[in-house]
Amino acid sequence: MDIKKITDSLRTASQKLALQNASLKNKALAAVADALDKNRASIIAANKLDIDAARANGMSESIIDRLLLNDKRIDGIIESLRLVIGQTDPVGEEVAGWKTPNGMTIRQVRVPLGVVAIIYENRPNVTVDAFSLAYKSGNAILLRGSSSSYKSNVEIVRVIREALAGVEAGVPEAIELVEVKDHDHSDVDQILNAVGMIDVCLPRGGKKLIENVVRNARVPVIETGSGVCHLYVDEFANLDMACNVAENAKIQRPSVCNAIECIVVHKAVAEKFLPMLEAKFAGRVKLHADERAIGFLKDAIPATEADFGNEYLDYECCVKVVDSIKEAISYINSHNTKHSESIISESRENTRLFQAMIDASCVYVNASTRFTDGGEFGFGAELGISTQKLHARGPMGIKVLTTTKYLIDGEGQIR
Repeated sequence: MDIKKITDSLRTASQKLALQNASLKNKALAAVADALDKNRASIIAANKLDIDAARANGMSESIIDRLLLNDKRIDGIIESLRLVIGQTDPVGEEVAGWKTPNGMTIRQVRVPLGVVAIIYENRPNVTVDAFSLAYKSGNAILLRGSSSSYKSNVEIVRVIREALAGVEAGVPEAIELVEVKDHDHSDVDQILNAVGMIDVCLPRGGKKLIENVVRNARVPVIETGSGVCHLYVDEFANLDMACNVAENAKIQRPSVCNAIECIVVHKAVAEKFLPMLEAKFAGRVKLHADERAIGFLKDAIPATEADFGNEYLDYECCVKVVDSIKEAISYINSHNTKHSESIISESRENTRLFQAMIDASCVYVNASTRFTDGGEFGFGAELGISTQKLHARGPMGIKVLTTTKYLIDGEGQIR
């Protein structure tokens, strides 16, 4: 891969986009949405090749679920794209403005970052999400997907580029897809070392991918974390609600980063709640229980230290019993990935303590962690869930791909 040639082209494209108004960018994105709809058959056919190869290689069905595209999911991709079109263009927004004592006018305005790279695994919907957010915010984007979704990504990018080429002032060169070869990650190394050529890199995938990017990148990185999410069932919990939330947060899509991986239960309700939970799961989830929890469960297996803080991404979950909400908070903060945590409780004092003390990007009260998502937050698409504390945190929408600069107007002032 000639990283300089690719990023030079992307830089030129980003400069073109930086001069476009919201109307032109929205027309281009609308054309892409229409093209995705018209070409869904070819996209699904390409995706089937990826799915067949993944099954032949022994990939688990929960991970294959992340790879799968069908009519319903393409409908969702198009809907997310149209939500992005409907959002306010952040470029040019005046964040602050004032006049200095010597008469100069200072304005702080939003501008695009420039050239963005995203390194991601499996999910081909990310191809459209990342592109749409980058394009709307005036950025060009380099996509490095995984080999498991490569055929899907190639077809999606083809559709996007053809749509952009066919619309007034469209910038098809604003999106590039890295050619992925099995077991060859030299292109990733080039991206991570493209100082001065790539303005920011976002990893989106499993723990191994994210750690590799954070550890080895010489370009700026916005870290998206793996999802070791917890549900805490307080002594003042509505236990029926707790069962329903646990079922949704664990079973609806266990392979995603906002699914829970551990259920923490107050000792005062453990004897009543844990059999209810086991009945609700009805054998669909393998439970790894600590020595206090296992006595209240029929089919659980003893948890090991490795289970606590583990991201299963499957129909498995660990269970821990604690003596107090303070112990629950301490345990969660020492085992989570700063992603999403939830408490089920009717005590306002306890819920506010939980929200104040838990260190995570999203902290829920009486709701499923599955809502940590750009679409659910009203952002349309998302770039991922940031678990860091600088620049961005939580679901990342359009504004994350902007920075600010100061525009100063004077009349000959000197210092």
